[in-house]
Amino acid sequence: QITTLINHKDKPKRSDKTLQAIQRVGQAVNLAVGRFVTVGEAIANENHELKEEMSVACIEARRAGETIAQLTDVASLDHPESDSHITIFTDKTGVVKAARLLLSSVTKVLVLADRIVIKQIITSRNKVLATMEQLEKVSSFQEFVQIFSQFGNEMVEFAHLTGDRQNDLKDEKKKARMAASRAVLEKCTMMLLTASKTCLRHPDCESARINKDGVFHRMRLALEQVIEIVTDSRPNGENEMAPISIYSGIKEFKNKVEGLRENLYFLSKENLSTMLEVILEHTEDFTDSAYTSHEHREHILELSKQAKMELEQLVSVWMQAQNQKTKDLMEDLEVAILKTCQCMNELKREVHSAATSLAADLLKYHTDHMVLKALKITGVEGNLEAVAEYTCKLSEQKDQLVEMCRLLRHVSGTEPLEITCIHAEDTFQVTGPQIISAAETLALHPSSKIAKENLEVFCEAWESQLSDMSLLLREINDVFEGRRGEKRVYLSLPRPGKHNANLKALKPVRLDTEEQAKIAKLGLELHLLTSDVDSETEKWEDQENEIVQHGQGMSSMAYSMYLFTRGEGLLKTTQDLFHQAEIFATEGTKLASALHALSDQVPDDDKPLLLLEAEKLISMCKQLQITAKASAQGKSATFTKVDACILKTRNVMTLLCQLLPLCCKLLRKNKAGNGCLKPAPPWKEGRIRTGTNARTPERRVDTFGIKSLENHVTNMTFLESK
Repeated sequence: QITTLINHKDKPKRSDKTLQAIQRVGQAVNLAVGRFVTVGEAIANENHELKEEMSVACIEARRAGETIAQLTDVASLDHPESDSHITIFTDKTGVVKAARLLLSSVTKVLVLADRIVIKQIITSRNKVLATMEQLEKVSSFQEFVQIFSQFGNEMVEFAHLTGDRQNDLKDEKKKARMAASRAVLEKCTMMLLTASKTCLRHPDCESARINKDGVFHRMRLALEQVIEIVTDSRPNGENEMAPISIYSGIKEFKNKVEGLRENLYFLSKENLSTMLEVILEHTEDFTDSAYTSHEHREHILELSKQAKMELEQLVSVWMQAQNQKTKDLMEDLEVAILKTCQCMNELKREVHSAATSLAADLLKYHTDHMVLKALKITGVEGNLEAVAEYTCKLSEQKDQLVEMCRLLRHVSGTEPLEITCIHAEDTFQVTGPQIISAAETLALHPSSKIAKENLEVFCEAWESQLSDMSLLLREINDVFEGRRGEKRVYLSLPRPGKHNANLKALKPVRLDTEEQAKIAKLGLELHLLTSDVDSETEKWEDQENEIVQHGQGMSSMAYSMYLFTRGEGLLKTTQDLFHQAEIFATEGTKLASALHALSDQVPDDDKPLLLLEAEKLISMCKQLQITAKASAQGKSATFTKVDACILKTRNVMTLLCQLLPLCCKLLRKNKAGNGCLKPAPPWKEGRIRTGTNARTPERRVDTFGIKSLENHVTNMTFLESK
């Protein structure tokens, strides 16, 4: 708008339409500045250390906006030139000065606001680090639970701050690095929970301690990298030295070679030779790799030799052309340039083929996760010899996958994908030994449920990374074949709508005050039902019973949905609610499976009733899933869908209130070995329950069904209550 004002043409004759347009633009600028300054002033009031600077910048911006409005107040003037009123037509330099002042002051406000955001992230990181230190030193389970609850809240805050920052970053490379660091923090939070629990359960186990220390160390590195990106700095003033990939090296080399067409003197032959030497040195990563096929190795070596010869020929013609620019020499130079570039293209194609074919073969070979399955089985059996055998196989697999990532980085094609390859390499490098230490711990304590759960968590991280590699390989091939250009990495934490195919229908919105009022009664009913379910689950002495676990999980999710109706909790948008409803329904289906398993243990007289209730639960959960997945466009349709999801969740919870006492009664009657009379292990005596009296938004779990950081950290209270 400012550009429009300054660039307007000074025509002698101006129509009313032109005058009105100029005035509208000036008023729009002033209104926009007013809104902008209001936000700046609010930020200033909340941050006293920058209040004075921010206030001055806001005053300057407001004054400049008002000046522009005054100078463009021309619509009512029939003859602006003859009027004493100064306007854009009589004082265009005044508009230019006001525009410069406005842009300067707005920039200052933005810079100050940015400093505040950076400070918030650093402060949040420091809080997380301080709490992590406390977590490392705890010796009692009860103390761990209390501190982890605080840690969870701090991590959620850090995730939100860094997520917003990631979206604001313009540099795709920084954005990719931020996404990778946040992905590490997301996965490590759950690892930290189970690894710490295992250490507390088995305090004298060396492998459990190694496992836990590895998680803490990786989280600290990720936190440090986030701060490096945010502050644009490196520790001790070091410069970041990112390894050069073959792709980027070839691209730069070709640019220099093709530049000779325009300028024969802009670089030396030594520079060009050095660049090629660096590229060929990197091809040794392929030729020296044990996993590169003989055919690919031979082709790469042949093309490397040919590239040297083509460059020698190019340099020879180039040097002659510098001395005398004859037509023949310039034609020879053009041929030499084309042949050199063609050779480099063939080399690029060959290394791409070598890397991607190796990756495809490895990912296909390891897709069954046989080694991980074997480790879980032999660990539970306490077979230390077999565990040692399979850990060796996992180490071999890790070396293969690390090598695959290194080779893929060379051919990734874009910096964000290059960083994703480096992140994947680090993940395999670190997770492999962590799986091994977790498996050794389980083998030493084969009856330990927490050691088993811990191994599961690390194995899931490995499987998840393998799955990510398939996506990464597809993107690398897409870039190579020109189907896509620069593309954002996919490692960032889940965003609303990411898991639903109908993206147009998933514009995330919140309930307004009127909608909250309409749904308040239904939300309150849901709240009361979660209290009833909690009361029933507390009556079970065996808190690890599968039915209790599913019941508690459903109660936690239902409570988060109740908080949503009040505009509170971690479910911020309607899409969050719909996704939560889907996972709630999935948890209900799992509970139905547990009921079927229970029916095999109870007398025949009780079986029909239990199966009938299980079928009823399955039907209700299917209906909820259908509702949650249905598309809804427009405010009215979205609210109707919210209302239906809450209503069907309430119906499921009503059935759950009837099921829990029935199941407990049947188990008591049957005196099953795994029933509710089984005593809880003594080491969990200090566990925290999530009963009605203890319920607060902070203490409750909003069990997000997505693999986000919020899922892991807010699941803590619920997990520990088990």
